[in-house]
Order: sequence, then structure tokens, then C-alpha cells
Amino acid sequence: MKIRRSEHFKKSYQKLSPVLQKRVDKALMLLVMNVRHPSLRIKKIQGTDDIYELRVTRSYRISFETEEDGCFLRKVGKHDDLLRRP
Repeated sequence: MKIRRSEHFKKSYQKLSPVLQKRVDKALMLLVMNVRHPSLRIKKIQGTDDIYELRVTRSYRISFETEEDGCFLRKVGKHDDLLRRP
């Protein structure tokens, strides 16, 4: 599975603490290994056609879109912020 990252994702990732960056890295590794891994809790964001979210921590999420050969990471941040503007 290929993973592409948006510029917004890259900038937001750099602003995260090292601990959160490790959590994001772990979540992305799980995504690559098993899209249906239960700890990711992937679900479609309501009101969107093809944008999904996955869980990094209780309050941090990654929003992404699926593609033919992988996924496109849109944003990483607090859950409430992603729901307002996925």
C-alpha cells in the first residue's frame, strides 16, 4: 500500500510532540499492515463522500482518502478540528 501525504499533513505532523509523532507512525504502520486493525477504528466522516478518519489517540485523528493503490493522508490533529474541516 502506498501512502501519500498532503502538505497540510506534513506541516501538522512536524508540529506534533515527539510522543505524538511516534503514535502517528505506529498508526500508519498498522494501516499499511492491516487496514482493518481494530485499534485504528477507521470510519467514514459524516457528510463527506470519501474521507475517512483513523484513531491515533483518544483525541488525535488522521483524515485520509482511499486511492487505487493506497491512501492520501489529508490532515492529522485533534478530533474536533478534523470533524469541522476534514
